[in-house]
Amino acid sequence: MKRLLRSLLATTALLTAASTFAADTAPKSIVHVVTVAWKAGTTPEQIQAALAGAQALPAAYKGITHVWTKTLKAQGDRTHVIVMEFTDAEAFKNYTDSAAQKEWYKVYLPIRDHSTTFDATN
Repeated sequence: MKRLLRSLLATTALLTAASTFAADTAPKSIVHVVTVAWKAGTTPEQIQAALAGAQALPAAYKGITHVWTKTLKAQGDRTHVIVMEFTDAEAFKNYTDSAAQKEWYKVYLPIRDHSTTFDATN
């Protein structure tokens, strides 16, 4: 019985340590995923300009570390995806109404019909 109890305690300690380590090493970044349907009549050049504008955001806003715009698979009427990785919750929050967002929106919003966003973190 003592052997079983020691084994259970040792296992519990290992699981607790592993869980704590995972929490300590999990990224604190926020991933912002936007699936987009464009307005009728939007040209490929306009779409490319909006995607290029998204790609330029890390240079314009230091809180964005990566942007992905190459859609590999799309469902429904959403034909494109734009994914932005923010350094942390504060950078994500401060992006709203920032100069970088406003500048990109000049190209993006006029051609966006509708979109769905998902925000994820650990």
